Amino acid sequence: MAKKIAYLVTLIIVASMILAACAPAATPTQAPAAPATEAPKPAEPTEAPKAVEPTVAPTEAPAPTEAPSDPASIAAALPRKETLYFNGQQWGSVVGWNPYSSNNNNAMAVAQQDSSRVTMFETPYMYNMLDGKLYPLLADGDYAWNDAMTEITFKIKSAAKWWDGTPVTADDVAYTWTANVKYETSAGVGNKDFIETVEAVDPQTVVVKAKLTEDGKAVNPLQLPAYISNVYVVQKAWTEALEKRANGDATALKNDPAEDVVASGPYKPFFWDDSKVVLVRVEDYWGQDPSMWGKLPAPKYLAHTIFADNNAGFVALKAGEVDVSQQFNANVQDLWLKDKLPISTYMEEAPYGVSASLPTAYFNLKSYGLDNVAVRKAIAIAVDYDTIIANAMTNQSPTFAQVPRSIMNPTAGEQALYDKEAVKDLQWVGNDVEGAKKLLDDAGIKDTDGDGWRELNGKKLSYKASCPNGWSDWQAAIEIVAAAGKAIGIDIQTVYPEWSVYQTVAVNASQTDYDIFMFWSNGAGPTNPWGRARQLMSSEFAGTEGNWNGNWGGYVNPRVDELLALIPGETDHAKLVEYYTELTKIYLTDVPSFTLMYRPQSFHTVNESVWTNFPTADDGLNIPPLDLTDGYSIAGLYNLTLVEP
Repeated sequence: MAKKIAYLVTLIIVASMILAACAPAATPTQAPAAPATEAPKPAEPTEAPKAVEPTVAPTEAPAPTEAPSDPASIAAALPRKETLYFNGQQWGSVVGWNPYSSNNNNAMAVAQQDSSRVTMFETPYMYNMLDGKLYPLLADGDYAWNDAMTEITFKIKSAAKWWDGTPVTADDVAYTWTANVKYETSAGVGNKDFIETVEAVDPQTVVVKAKLTEDGKAVNPLQLPAYISNVYVVQKAWTEALEKRANGDATALKNDPAEDVVASGPYKPFFWDDSKVVLVRVEDYWGQDPSMWGKLPAPKYLAHTIFADNNAGFVALKAGEVDVSQQFNANVQDLWLKDKLPISTYMEEAPYGVSASLPTAYFNLKSYGLDNVAVRKAIAIAVDYDTIIANAMTNQSPTFAQVPRSIMNPTAGEQALYDKEAVKDLQWVGNDVEGAKKLLDDAGIKDTDGDGWRELNGKKLSYKASCPNGWSDWQAAIEIVAAAGKAIGIDIQTVYPEWSVYQTVAVNASQTDYDIFMFWSNGAGPTNPWGRARQLMSSEFAGTEGNWNGNWGGYVNPRVDELLALIPGETDHAKLVEYYTELTKIYLTDVPSFTLMYRPQSFHTVNESVWTNFPTADDGLNIPPLDLTDGYSIAGLYNLTLVEP
């Protein structure tokens, strides 16, 4: 209520300064439900504001100026009422637009994940983290399982078109799978053990077939719906051109910047350099068809200024230069309670967003001493997590006393999948410096030369702890990890490379020289919590290159792999609880990594000085707070209206 009052006060002040009357904003329409059988009608246009007669006629009419036509000139001064500005997603210059690459550093357009970014490339379905359902995008209606649950079938909308006007077909879907596997992309490597084939039965019909066990069951039925909601469909004709250009070489194909790419989504590349990236609306986007949205998204441009750090982005948000903020903003409630700004979050009260992700510090198990569980656990239990949550997160996270640590996120569905009493003695809330010291002493890891630092077999324990520069909440958390090390006699120094460097080092086992380093975890998705357990501990990712999938520290445990193989095909709830409880026990005992906080899957803070009608938790529209770009969150782009039309 407080922020609503603050917002009304701001509007009253602004209204008193307006000399000409403006027509009211159109009433927004609701995004389509799944499956989209009938699109909502576009809002009726409002009457244009009447011109105000000047009191003194100008002596000479100004000479007409020619509007700039080149993208660089337009991007330098985008029309504010046509542009939705972002922060917190794009850090550093865009490398490319290649849907087969994992190194584009292109956060506005290329992110294949549980709720894939569908601004430019599109998936058959969009995942909605709020209800766990898949909503049709390129697909026409719901998908269907066969009786044995070994394959799913869906159709492609006849209205779906590529930017060049040609239809999106089942052949495109099938060829995308073939290319991902052939060239060993992240999507191919991450799914080839679970999916046998993706076949085009006819121009509109796709069948996704699972790999089978010896007794004829799907190896992992969870991966099939996940695949159709997180892997882009890429045009077959363009892929063939890319293959020809790369001479069939996988490395060349994945490194191609793909500036000529043909996609199907509502936005395409417009301008990018080291200061910003801009997407422009596709005016003949197929989604205007009644079978989908029935209209175009409201903003003509999606623009992301590349800020140096969170603080710079925060200043821009306060100034109204950012509309959608996907970054951590400390004490976010002060923006409306104290500063009286028209700024809001998805939820009115703390934690202000849906906590679904677990930012985690990974131990590099190749680093000296970190292969010793006593060292790992001592560091983990000494960290003051309450200080991280109170200071680094400014209480935009539940505490580990409120939600005890496990491999689960704080949502009710996941919390019901393990036996809390069975692991209670293994959980820790942190700041247990004395307990950590005893653990190390009992393991014979002591300071023997009197320099204040402990040694293992005569060698000093000294580590580098790292996360990307400018990610202020993560940096604050890593500093608290370093302080915990100092308190227990382990030397931990912090280093903060730029994200463009960090992402190329941390994902390659042969290059990683960080000893303790942060990555996010899977949030909410069709395969979780199984997908998160796999990400945290699966041996399949240990020691791999170009690894965006997980287990970045290189942990190997055969029993974990057995449990991960058992869970996907299990339908008995009691058995699932048993398996997840055992995985949690292993994780809390071996401590291959440790979660530092609970975090929204995406921060979702909006400034409503230019655009309004953003999704909220109580608006009844069921649009998730993923910044209007990811999965079903993109539905929010079709509801936005201007504060002053």
